[in-house]
Amino acid sequence: MKYQISSITVLIFFLSCISIKAQIFEKHAPEGFDLLRKDIPRGKIDTIIYPSKTVGVSRKALIYKPPGFSTAKKYSVLYLLHGIGGDEKEWLNNGQPQLILDNLYAAGRLQPMIVVLPNGRAMKDDRATGNIFDRDKVEAFAVFEKDLIDDLIPFVEKNFPVYTDRENRAIAGLSMGGGQSLNFGLGNLDKFAWVGGFSSAPNTKSPDLVVADRAEARKQLKLLWLS
Repeated sequence: MKYQISSITVLIFFLSCISIKAQIFEKHAPEGFDLLRKDIPRGKIDTIIYPSKTVGVSRKALIYKPPGFSTAKKYSVLYLLHGIGGDEKEWLNNGQPQLILDNLYAAGRLQPMIVVLPNGRAMKDDRATGNIFDRDKVEAFAVFEKDLIDDLIPFVEKNFPVYTDRENRAIAGLSMGGGQSLNFGLGNLDKFAWVGGFSSAPNTKSPDLVVADRAEARKQLKLLWLS
């Protein structure tokens, strides 16, 4: 368990470094942490399509499987959420999480895990087109809580060799996805033990609504990361 805690903490730190590169901070990520290295084993990113009863259509997400992935093993899962102007490919196109993960595995810093990159805009036309601040599009980010918990997580657990307990499930995100992660993660501590928000959008509920019992939340959370 100590190794698992260290692994997810390290990963969330490196991912949050992407969103704060332009700011002044005391501790920098190692040089080249997000650059392609050709001399190491690589993980694999695939597109998955899952049926969403919440939205009423089949929806797309990306899934990263670590180097040496095997169906004979079980893996922890991180659900990594994007900002308001993106979709399931935003992290892949702008954050290179697969390179960060590959480099951390090569350095022996991570326990193997699966990372799911969904589209947090839960509506039939979920593309980031037109006015992304239209009311229905913004509301779709709240609807994603039900889509995530009732549709996507069950699909991942049915089709991939992952642990199904809260201690092996994390949620983190950037901007709008950071707000979602705080709302959904802290609001569903029976589902998530690891929660991270990077430059979270101010779309979170008040603390008393998100965390009704703070003492119990402190007991249940393995990590709450804010940057």
